[in-house]
Amino acid sequence: MSKRKSAAKAPPHAAEPPVDTPSIAKPTTRLVAIVYDGMLILALLFLVGTILTVIGTLLTMQTGVNSDEARTLPTWYQNGVMTPAFVLTLVGFYGLFWRRGGQTLGMQTWRLKTLNEQGRLLTWGEAFKRILAACLMPAIFAFIGGLVDGSRAAILTSAFLGLMFNYVFCAFNRRGLAVQDMLSNTVTLKMPKQEHEGLWKTIRNRKANKK
Repeated sequence: MSKRKSAAKAPPHAAEPPVDTPSIAKPTTRLVAIVYDGMLILALLFLVGTILTVIGTLLTMQTGVNSDEARTLPTWYQNGVMTPAFVLTLVGFYGLFWRRGGQTLGMQTWRLKTLNEQGRLLTWGEAFKRILAACLMPAIFAFIGGLVDGSRAAILTSAFLGLMFNYVFCAFNRRGLAVQDMLSNTVTLKMPKQEHEGLWKTIRNRKANKK
């Protein structure tokens, strides 16, 4: 009898909480992550620009002793060396982080992760394709701004509007995908807390698995 009573009084097992699953990242969260990453990218571009400016000055210019003798770097150096270096810095930043753990530092803060259609980390080719896809609309908008006005301010403003269009597009897509998601066959997910793994932990785990 005592065993029956104790069994009857035993509380039922509590229902397990529902397990969250990864979902398509919302545009607002993506934009906040871009702002985070933008600060780091600007610092990297400033560093690269400073180094190349010093090198270009030593190689192509005579150092003046007053402001009247100061000159700008040659156009061929700015367009043929500095611009490609800035592009490679941008590609290297996103490509390296996406290849290593699927997320940049800004994305890690907001538990975002970029994967391909098979749910795997991007290859270098997929990362480059995604970057080109993200730059497509800003480039088109900048071209139109240049035709309409032609000033640098108009071109930069148009390019910014093109960047915003990539994420406004999410509101009109049934799956909530951005332009670069569709064109590159990749997706940025919002990871649940219990399944989220930090970038540095991911890198350490991958190194441990290789051993």
